[in-house]
Amino acid sequence: MKNQIETTETAMEFLAEKKLLYSKIWTEEAVTFITELHRKFESQRKLLLLQREQKQVTFDQGIMPVFIPETKSIREGNWTAGEIPKDLLDRRVEITGPVDRKMIINALNSGAKTFMADFEDSTSPTWQNLMEGQLNLIDAVNKTITFTDLVKQKSYHLNEKTATLIVRPRGLHLPEKHLLIDGKEVSGSLVDFGLYVFHNHKRLLENNSGPYFYIPKVEHYLEARWWNNLIDFTEDYLNLKRGTIKVTVLIETITASFQLDEIIYELKEHIVGLNCGRWDYIFSYIKKFRKNPKFIVPDRDQVNMTSPFMNAYSNLVIQRCHERGIHAIGGMTAQIPIRNNEEANAVAFAKVKTDKEREVRNGHDGTWVAHPDLVSLAKEIFDKGMPTPNQIHIKREHRKITEADLIEPPIGIITENGVRKNINVGVLYLASWLNGQGAAALHNLMEDAATAEISRSQLWQWLQNKVVLDNGRKLDLAYYHELALDEFRKIKEELGEENHEKQQFPLAEKVLERLVVNTDFVDFLTIPCYKYL
Repeated sequence: MKNQIETTETAMEFLAEKKLLYSKIWTEEAVTFITELHRKFESQRKLLLLQREQKQVTFDQGIMPVFIPETKSIREGNWTAGEIPKDLLDRRVEITGPVDRKMIINALNSGAKTFMADFEDSTSPTWQNLMEGQLNLIDAVNKTITFTDLVKQKSYHLNEKTATLIVRPRGLHLPEKHLLIDGKEVSGSLVDFGLYVFHNHKRLLENNSGPYFYIPKVEHYLEARWWNNLIDFTEDYLNLKRGTIKVTVLIETITASFQLDEIIYELKEHIVGLNCGRWDYIFSYIKKFRKNPKFIVPDRDQVNMTSPFMNAYSNLVIQRCHERGIHAIGGMTAQIPIRNNEEANAVAFAKVKTDKEREVRNGHDGTWVAHPDLVSLAKEIFDKGMPTPNQIHIKREHRKITEADLIEPPIGIITENGVRKNINVGVLYLASWLNGQGAAALHNLMEDAATAEISRSQLWQWLQNKVVLDNGRKLDLAYYHELALDEFRKIKEELGEENHEKQQFPLAEKVLERLVVNTDFVDFLTIPCYKYL
């Protein structure tokens, strides 16, 4: 059903049921603002996506990324980014999660310094999830958000002291299919960013905070420039002082790690940090070098932050951030509490402890956790290793990180168990996402789109390059299907036929098959899946 809102200046169509229009969000003023953003920034967004495709052609030809010669003066220049707001000076523990009501309350109450409310990798972008998320954030900013769990008969509300709120909109590649402006699809980035800042900027400033964002999936400094232009335009439109809107950029693509200074420079009036988005970074490494047999990535369990290319990337982020006066935030540890197994829970917490100790020792100014129960552990480690609000003042220039360091292939083996695990995680996550759940606890790890992307891209890479497993067997199509059918069977037996059907597994299996077997690589699994929501 289409519902059209027209004024003399706008022509917006809602391709959703009228009852889901959410009139509190889609006021005439908000519609006008989103329309302005679309008309001003959409054509450039499309051009940037085209440039990504063109760059991929060069990678497929074996041309590797380099530090760009034409921006050498920026890398070597003596400059720093703008001022960091008081409520973002200490970010030692950040919790992340989707924008549902209970999650928002628990995260804001968790004891973490900040909460990243996520419209991207941990949210399945159903119209209801997105619009309810915007309403939930309005209530959170106004400190009126509550939730009642009828099953547990438990009520949730905000504590007096809460985490600082940061919002992550969808990346440049993701559309919003429920809206058309001037007959054209709208960018998910513009919708998520625009609605949040439009409805909340005044109250955030009254709360002595501000509109703070995480920017995902940046691949080039020109994309950072696009975001900077969008932010400048928004500040002017809303009569905000320049630099009011602050951003942290996720460094989660291999190409971005070659342009850290350039990305910071483009956003220097707004940027307060970079974050090591480790899971998407591994996915990007596989994706960009997918056709190069020299860059076959082993079982994903063998790739971690001590792998040479990952270690180089995180240390370079720390170096460049501290040189430019901004935070270098560490990445997500996927472990979650295992309540029914004390021994396994102790192992999981030990892994978190080791990871966070490495981060603070290397020079990170904060870290991410996925569960409230991990906040105190991460905080204890950073309190011990970082007595100051951050360690931006400590420069880490003793190690020179080269282009070769950033792309050094990880060493390891590919096993049948690794293939099976990727199939299992891939189909389980896809089913969850298709059911409207973007964050899924699988095998005692919190999985989101990034980790599912690793699973399916590894399977594609291994198949296309006909890798030989450690058991001596070549992974061809027949062998893959043998393993896939067996994994699908086990899931069906565990769930039962009715639940298997109800939870979208037949569709998830078909989608995974297309993502893995088709010779054309799909850039993001969320794009072909989106049509099913």
